[in-house]
Amino acid sequence: MRLERGRRASLALTLNFVAFAFALSAVSTNYWCEGTRKVPKPFCTGPPVKAKQWFCIRFNSSNINDSRLVQYIFESGEEKFLLRKFHTGIFFSCEQAADMNGFDCRDFSEIAPEHERGVLWLCIVAESLYLTLLFAGGALMMLEQCPCFSIMNKLKLSAFAALCTALSGLCGMVAHMMFTTIFQLAVAMGPEDWRPKTWDYSWSYVLAWGSFGTCMGSAVTALNRYTKTIVEFKYKRRNIAKSLMIKQKMMERDPPDQMWDMYLTAVPVGAEARLELPVNGHKPSTGTAYVVEMDGEPESQGEAYC
Repeated sequence: MRLERGRRASLALTLNFVAFAFALSAVSTNYWCEGTRKVPKPFCTGPPVKAKQWFCIRFNSSNINDSRLVQYIFESGEEKFLLRKFHTGIFFSCEQAADMNGFDCRDFSEIAPEHERGVLWLCIVAESLYLTLLFAGGALMMLEQCPCFSIMNKLKLSAFAALCTALSGLCGMVAHMMFTTIFQLAVAMGPEDWRPKTWDYSWSYVLAWGSFGTCMGSAVTALNRYTKTIVEFKYKRRNIAKSLMIKQKMMERDPPDQMWDMYLTAVPVGAEARLELPVNGHKPSTGTAYVVEMDGEPESQGEAYC
């Protein structure tokens, strides 16, 4: 039983650690959502090159400052546009640079609609509470495994750990749903220079919900361990109380013959039996003699006192 309890405690602590690692990785990365943006190609700058630059538009003449020359652009239709990749997190949104090398990032709060930025700040606060409560639950689970605490103190720590972990899971769920809402609002009403053409959820978003799932698994495991221990204690206490009640009822009945025999054999040798003690459950009559066993040998006593 102790081994099973130890395994349950280790499982709850492991799930808590995995949930905290997933949550920290998700919050610190900017890959909650990713997609592409359709933008017109910029004009090429710098000296002309032999290879065609596919990410920009070049004129057919190098003297672009001469207004008397007619400039021709060979790109037409979809060739005038470029698909840039972007990825967004809770704090930053990054988009590919104009030369398609590297990413340019800016605050996601600048992209979110102005009248909905309060939802974004609530999302950040909820994520912070999620990490804090999850860490507190893990710390309590580690303290519970310390051998210096008694069983009752360990049960109290287990209950508080389950409570903190469950509350952290609720905060994480609310935070993830708030981010989903604010991102969809930004897609619909955000600035024109940011609105994506295609987008989908990315691996950070999957990590965030995976963290929520493992967090709730840790809370359920810790609560199940606490509940099972309490139920076992109540079951044992009920059995002990039932056994004591049975013994008490047996004591209230007429005592058996062996108890009186043991009492009578405890009288010292040579002592006069002046007490009127019942023999075999019955009080001896006056003037009759009774036998007291001393050291395995019956000794006849005289007549009883009147």
